[in-house]
Amino acid sequence: MKQKEITKPIQFKFENENENENEKQIKQISSKKNDPNQNPSKIQIKENIQSICWLSNEAILTIEGNVFAKGKDINPNNPNQFINISSLIEDINDRIIQDIVSGSRSIYLLTSNQNVYGIGLNYSGQLGFDYQTLQKTEKPILMMKNVSKIFSGDTSDHVFLLNSNQELFGCGYNDYGQLGLGKLNKWKINKLTKIQNIPKGKIIDIQCGYTYSIMLIENENENEHPKRKLYSCGNYQFNGLGQYENTYEFTEIKSSLFENDNILDFSVGFYHTLILTSKGKLIGFGNNSYGELGTGDTKYKKIPIQIELPKLRFNENISNYHISCGDLKSFIYYSPFLSSFSNLEEDLIKLFRRKEFCNISFKTENGEIIEAHKLILKYRLNQNQNQIEKLKEIISNKSIKESNQIFEMIYSNNSKINPKLYSEIKEIINSNEKIEETMKRIYLNENEKDFIIERKEKQYKFPKLILIMRSELYRGMFLSVTNDTSNKVTDYSELSNKSFQIFEYWIYSNQIKDEIEITKEIIEELERGIDYFQLNQTYPNLFDLLINKFNNQN
Repeated sequence: MKQKEITKPIQFKFENENENENEKQIKQISSKKNDPNQNPSKIQIKENIQSICWLSNEAILTIEGNVFAKGKDINPNNPNQFINISSLIEDINDRIIQDIVSGSRSIYLLTSNQNVYGIGLNYSGQLGFDYQTLQKTEKPILMMKNVSKIFSGDTSDHVFLLNSNQELFGCGYNDYGQLGLGKLNKWKINKLTKIQNIPKGKIIDIQCGYTYSIMLIENENENEHPKRKLYSCGNYQFNGLGQYENTYEFTEIKSSLFENDNILDFSVGFYHTLILTSKGKLIGFGNNSYGELGTGDTKYKKIPIQIELPKLRFNENISNYHISCGDLKSFIYYSPFLSSFSNLEEDLIKLFRRKEFCNISFKTENGEIIEAHKLILKYRLNQNQNQIEKLKEIISNKSIKESNQIFEMIYSNNSKINPKLYSEIKEIINSNEKIEETMKRIYLNENEKDFIIERKEKQYKFPKLILIMRSELYRGMFLSVTNDTSNKVTDYSELSNKSFQIFEYWIYSNQIKDEIEITKEIIEELERGIDYFQLNQTYPNLFDLLINKFNNQN
C-alpha cells in the first residue's frame, strides 16, 4: 500500500520523550527497497561520528579525521562495504579530514591542511579533470590547495571551492549556467575556473540543486548589522531558482517577504528552496509535487510564499533552527550554534598539522615524518628539558595514526581519544594546565611572539597561531600565504589604552580581567573593532563578555 505524502510540516516523536538528551543515539536506518518495515541496522565503525553525507554513495566523517565510505562509485567490487577512503590519499600528511561534502555521485574531502580531494564519478568534470581521460576515480585525487570551504549538493554534478582569499572556483555540469560563469556554450566545465562578477560581500554559503545554485552573501558595509542576501543562477524550471527566467550569473533573489528581514538559513533540494528568516518566517518556492514545501498541497510555487510552521519542539532562539532539503523532502531541526572558533582545543588540533606553523619534527616507527608546533608543545608538556626527547622516543615506536592521536591528546588533554596511548604519555603532560592557561603563559613571554600589531608608534608582538584562532581576518591573512608574514603590521591606533589592554588579554585568555572597569565608551569602541577584525566568532565572544561585565558592575 502506497504511503500518503506528508504535505505539511509535522513534529517528530521520539521513542522515549523522557530520555536524557545526552543519552540519545542517532541510528542510521538502512532499509531494503520497497521494504519499509526493515529494522534499523548498526554500522560497525569503531570511531566517533562527526558528520555524514549520502545519496548514491554514503560517507561518514569521524572525529578522528577519517572518512569511511561505500557505494558503487567508491568501491564497485563491494559497494555495500565501508572502506577508509582517507587512508588512500598518497600524501600521508593530508590524511586528516576536516570536512566532507557530497555531490550526486562524487564525494569531496577537505583536509586539515586545507587541500581538497575528490573521489567518484567525473563524467561532467565535477572532479576538475578532463572527463574524457578521467571518467571516475576510486582513489581520492587532489583538486585544489588552500581551500576554506566546499559547496555542492546531493543532487548536483557541479561543485564550488572557496579559497582563503574569498576567491570562488567552480567546475562540473553547467548546461543551464548553474556555475554562474555567464552564458557559455560549454555544458561541461572540466577544469576549476574562477567565478567572476560575484556580488560584493562575504560568501556565507552556496547550495547546489540539480540545475541551479543559490549563494548567501553577507554585506559587511551596512551601517548597522550585516545584511544577508540571496543570489541564484541556473535554470528556473519549477522556479526553485527564485527568478522568472534562466540566469547565467548570480542574481539577487528579491521578495517583499524578506526584504526587511535577515536570512538565517536556507537549503535547496532537487527543484525547491526553503528559507528561514530572523523574524521566524519560513519561506519557500519551487517544485512541490510531493509536498516538499510543506504548504499542505502538491502545487509548485512560482513566487516565494510564507509557510506555516508547526509548534516548535524547543523554546530556544530561532537562530538555533536550521533547514535541510533532500531531493523530494525537507526538514527543519534544532541545533545550537557551534562555531568553528568556539573551542580553542579543537582549533589547536586542526592547526598544529599545518606545516607553516610546525617547527619540530618527529619520526614514526615506519620512518614517516609528523610535525608539531614547538611553542605549544613547550607549554603543554611538563617543564622539563627532556620531555621533548621522551616524546620523540614514544613516537618512534608508533604508527602515523597513533602518533596523530598522541598529539591530539597532548593538545586537548583528552584521554578519551585513546586511553591506552594516553597512559604512555600522561607522565610528560602538564595535565593541570588548561589551554587558556597555556595561552596566558605565552602572553607573558616576550620571546614567543612573531606578528607585529602597531599602536601609536608602539609595537606589540602576538603569536600568529593565537590570532588565527581568534579572528577570521587573521585566519584568512595567514592561511592564504605560505611565505613569512612576520613583518606585516596592523594599526590599532584608534583604541584607547584601556580598550587595547582588554583586547590583548582577551586574545590569549578569552576572558576579561576582574579589575578592569567597563564603560559604555569602551563597549562602543571595542564593538567597532570586533566587527572590523571579525572577532565575534568565539564563544563566549568579546562583546558578550563586555556587556555581562558592564551589567554586573552597574
